[in-house]
Amino acid sequence: MSTLFEKMLKERDVLLADGATGTNLFALGLPHGEAPELWNLEEPGQVRAHYRSFVVAGSDIVLTNTFGGTANRLKLHGLDDRVHEVNRVAAELLAEEITRAGRDIVLAGSVGPTGDLFEPLGPLTHADGVAAFAAQMRGLKDGGADVAWIETMSSEDELRAALDAAREVGMKACCTLSFDTNGRTMMGVTPTRLAEIVAGLEDKPLGYGGNCGTGASDLLAGLLSMRDKTGEGDILIAKANCGIPEYIDGAIRYNGTPELMADFTRLARDLGARVIGGCCGTSAEHVSVMRAALDNGTRGSAPDLAGIIAKVGALTGSTADLFANADAKPAASRRGRRGRRAES
Repeated sequence: MSTLFEKMLKERDVLLADGATGTNLFALGLPHGEAPELWNLEEPGQVRAHYRSFVVAGSDIVLTNTFGGTANRLKLHGLDDRVHEVNRVAAELLAEEITRAGRDIVLAGSVGPTGDLFEPLGPLTHADGVAAFAAQMRGLKDGGADVAWIETMSSEDELRAALDAAREVGMKACCTLSFDTNGRTMMGVTPTRLAEIVAGLEDKPLGYGGNCGTGASDLLAGLLSMRDKTGEGDILIAKANCGIPEYIDGAIRYNGTPELMADFTRLARDLGARVIGGCCGTSAEHVSVMRAALDNGTRGSAPDLAGIIAKVGALTGSTADLFANADAKPAASRRGRRGRRAES
């Protein structure tokens, strides 16, 4: 059976995803250090308000408040015995908001990393990972999730475990990695390696790409680097942070403007992305401007690295090292990088 995600992609060139979860819930009053997932049970009205803001902004895809929804993450907050409930309720709350909207919106079940390392670097076996992700996904599926949205992954082993869990549960999946360390994930996976991994899978995800990481420039550079590795019909996903995080007046704030995210949206579309959204720091205000950027333009020619930098700023770290053209490195890279949030 086809998912709504697949149906909508047949009807539209690009689907607009939502923005951040964590940073927007903090803005609604979530105390720092508290599990966002706990609000599904204790503050459902605030979670609904968060979902509703992106529905109103024009998102075609909205993610559930379940980034840390595995038992591995929930145990840090004493919720590891409520995995199914936490995930099911999060999906049900979003399903109700989508019903009220009266239009097609993909209910995407957010699945983030477990926070544990896989063997041989850590204690987690492949079977352990599959079991943890499957338990979360069963809750999401029972709550009405259309697809499992596997995001912010760093490890190839963890990505494979999550995809195997989706298959076990009977859910189709999308997946994105966080290329946050000089154009690679924390565990060294490059955008081109992600494309190679997907190409070698018997049961491929519906879409794949990047989310979070550093800024919009780096994510776009990752898309540019993987273009020659993608297969026919591959659906690319681009969900960038809203600029770079800065510590201002005792809080982390992202410096990206709505105009920057609109430029990011247009560039991502020109690079072939079929799903575009925001990650950390991206508010409903940003997404509404991204909606207008999609609605008021058409796909153009793909930009090169210089064109990306000219529009949305310099790369961080040594992301430019992904490219064979050494002449581009001095102009493209900016040594040093600022920290990022562990989740959106």
